[in-house]
Amino acid sequence: MKVDVDPSLCEAHGVCTTILPEVFDLDEDEVLQIRPGEVTPAEAPVAERAVASCPKGALRVSR
Repeated sequence: MKVDVDPSLCEAHGVCTTILPEVFDLDEDEVLQIRPGEVTPAEAPVAERAVASCPKGALRVSR
């Protein structure tokens, strides 16, 4: 599973970074960074919750 962000929708609320900081991070310019590669199977349920929690719907899961 992979998580992608639509930068035109992301407003850097940081909800995802709070839920799963191992995958999501805001850089010094408050631009969302997602760890490259696949989300591990252990992280997948939490990543799905982070995606669903995005207030702007800027995140999506691809399999």
